[in-house]
Amino acid sequence: MITSRVALVHTGFVLVDVLTKLFHELAPEAELMHIVDDSLLREVLRDGEVRAPVRRRLLAYYQAAEAFKVDCILNVCSSVGDVADLARQVIQTPIIRIDEAMAEDAVSRGSRIGVAATLATTLEPTCRLILRKAQEAAKAITLERALCAGAFEALTAGKPEAHDQIVLQGIRELAARKTDIIVLAQGSMARLVERMDPELAARTVTSPRSGVLRVRQFLQRRNHERES
Repeated sequence: MITSRVALVHTGFVLVDVLTKLFHELAPEAELMHIVDDSLLREVLRDGEVRAPVRRRLLAYYQAAEAFKVDCILNVCSSVGDVADLARQVIQTPIIRIDEAMAEDAVSRGSRIGVAATLATTLEPTCRLILRKAQEAAKAITLERALCAGAFEALTAGKPEAHDQIVLQGIRELAARKTDIIVLAQGSMARLVERMDPELAARTVTSPRSGVLRVRQFLQRRNHERES
C-alpha cells in the first residue's frame, strides 16, 4: 500500500481531533500534517471579512505544505474557502476544500437549500460556493439562510449545550421554510445530526466526513496512477 501525505490547514483547533479520527477510519494509509493558526479566524471575525494579511499567511501555509511534498492540501475552514480557490492558481499541489463535496451533494439533492451557520463570515462564503456549484450544474436553486446568533460565542465560552440549542433552533426554522436540504456550514456543527429526528437528519449535509471522503477519492486516483 502506498502511503500518502495530506496537509490539513486549520484556522482553529476545533476539528483537529475530529478529522484525525475520520482519516484513521476512512483513509488510514494517509500520513497527516496539521497546520493550525487560530489567529486567522480571530482576524476574520474582527474585520468582518478576509483581508490581505490573512490571505498572505494562508498562502504561506499552503506553500509550506507543498515544500513538504504532500499529495494534497485540505483547507478546513469554510470562512477562508475563497482563499483556497485563489491559491489553486499558484500552488501546484492540489487543494481540496472541506466543504466542496458537501455543496455538490446539496445541489444534487435539492432546489430549495437551507444554510445554517454560527458566523456571518462562514455563511456567505458557503452560500457563494453552493451558488457556484448550482451554476456549474446548470441548476436553478433558492437559498434560505439562518445565522445562529450567539452560538459561536457560547461555544468559545465553554458552553457547548447552549451552542447546540441555538443551532438546533436555527435548523428547525430552516426546516419550517420547506427546504429540501439543510447545509451545516461549519464542521463543528456536524455532531448535531445525531440529535435530530431521522427525517431531518436524512436531509442534512455536513462537511467533515464528505470532505475526508473527497480526499480519499483523490488519493485513490493518485495511487492508481502511480501503480500503473
